[in-house]
Amino acid sequence: MNSSLIQLLVLAGVAVFLILKLRNVLGTREGFEKPPLPAEPEPARTSARNFEVIEGGPDRDITDHVADGSPSAVALAGMKLAEPDFSVGTFLQGARGAYEMILMAFERGDLAQVKPFLSPDVYDSFAEAVAAREAQGLTVDANFVGLREMALHEATFDRDTRLGEITVRFVGELTTVVRDANGTVIEGSPTAAKRQRDVWTFSRNMGSADPNWQLTATGE
Repeated sequence: MNSSLIQLLVLAGVAVFLILKLRNVLGTREGFEKPPLPAEPEPARTSARNFEVIEGGPDRDITDHVADGSPSAVALAGMKLAEPDFSVGTFLQGARGAYEMILMAFERGDLAQVKPFLSPDVYDSFAEAVAAREAQGLTVDANFVGLREMALHEATFDRDTRLGEITVRFVGELTTVVRDANGTVIEGSPTAAKRQRDVWTFSRNMGSADPNWQLTATGE
């Protein structure tokens, strides 16, 4: 056997050895391999905080005007149980109009139109003041400028009698001119407004057919 043939056989053996070695390291590919499976997604992390869902929640018609859980809030809630159509917001709108109407009726000495909205005690007190003014020959010209402040001050409710009482604080502005029997101005000015501060209590039997509240107490 010549040397060329021996060299060829040696080279062929080395090639076979390298091929076998590569197959052991890399493996073999037959046809189309399946694509690698996607990694399984990690489970979404859940927050450790658990939030409690509260159904209903506070009544904003009440908590917009008094502190939640306060005695006044409890009283207003009792009024709503006794009369489901009762609304604190609607009541305050009516109280705003009643304040101007009653205040101007007193200043002008004409209580007849507001008598249904006054308790007997308050009416008698107002009427006495008007009569004393008239006895001195005094007249009052008044003009309501506007309501600067209004806030629900307190509320109470008697579940036995169903009597609801709501106290409201008012700050109004008005001009007043007081004249004596000769027409001379002794107090006030038609152009300079003064502030009037009042704390009024309105009462009503909740659930009654009469929708009107009465002014039952006044203060400053």
